[in-house]
Amino acid sequence: MCSHPSTCPPPTADGRVLAVPLHRRPEQGWTLLCNGVVVFDDDGELLPDGQVVLTRPWALAGASAG
Repeated sequence: MCSHPSTCPPPTADGRVLAVPLHRRPEQGWTLLCNGVVVFDDDGELLPDGQVVLTRPWALAGASAG
């Protein structure tokens, strides 16, 4: 699967977006990670099983309630 030295987190793990990028398409707004997750510039994710993730809990950790 991955050929780099570190092990990528599985697509179901909370840290799945820390996997190594394989393909970047900034003009289209997405990046394919080595664990099969597609990360979109608008903070959405598409998991290999087709599940859509619309928010990233780790991105909201520093946000204040407004």
